[in-house]
Amino acid sequence: MKQEKQHKYDVAYLRMAREWSKLSYCKRKQVGALIVRDKMIISDGYNGTPTGFENVCECENGETKWYVLHAEANAILKVASSTQSCKGATLYITMSPCKDCSKLIHQSGINRVVYLEGYKDDSGVKFLEKAGVTVEHISDLD
Repeated sequence: MKQEKQHKYDVAYLRMAREWSKLSYCKRKQVGALIVRDKMIISDGYNGTPTGFENVCECENGETKWYVLHAEANAILKVASSTQSCKGATLYITMSPCKDCSKLIHQSGINRVVYLEGYKDDSGVKFLEKAGVTVEHISDLD
């Protein structure tokens, strides 16, 4: 029963992350993230350029600019500049984390990641699992 209730919350938070992803100005891929601790959303993020930069994520040839921040990095950075902590939190994200973001996730204290779509490289997921972070893939939000 508890697992079924948790799954309902997981689906709801992933739906919210998907809606949040629509705020991204990136054309190639829009990704959204929520960080939840004790059933409270403590942060959110989507992929995009740093504060003060124009909201253009791709260069003329369609490649993502090197300085674009990933959704989970933006969400973690928001927590870092607040009074909140990620320790023991769950990250809900529309795409599984890359290897660089997985280091941030682990180091921030997030202990669970729930994602919707797989990233082209699964080394981030493998790293998190090795680090003891619970990683779950939910592919159906209906």
